[in-house]
Amino acid sequence: MPKFEEELDVELELQEPVMFRVLLHNDDYTSMDFVVDVLTGIFHKSEEQAVQIMLQIHEKDRAICGVYSFEIAQTKAQQVKQSAKQNEFPLLATIEEDA
Repeated sequence: MPKFEEELDVELELQEPVMFRVLLHNDDYTSMDFVVDVLTGIFHKSEEQAVQIMLQIHEKDRAICGVYSFEIAQTKAQQVKQSAKQNEFPLLATIEEDA
């Protein structure tokens, strides 16, 4: 059998994945301590970072908790929803495309 060697000139263009922000929204019922717990537990923020983000949510009605690929952002938002429901809080997490 003859051997064939073929050289392919193919350029692959790699693109960065589209990233998504996970935001937590302020409400009148969710405790500040619970928000800090969510930020440290689900988003792996330090206590200091969590308090700063919680205050931003409180003062500006929402804040970015992290920027992730779509699947991870969606998972984190779902984890917030489940944890809030288990603890009887209406805490809302949304995702939006990062600009």
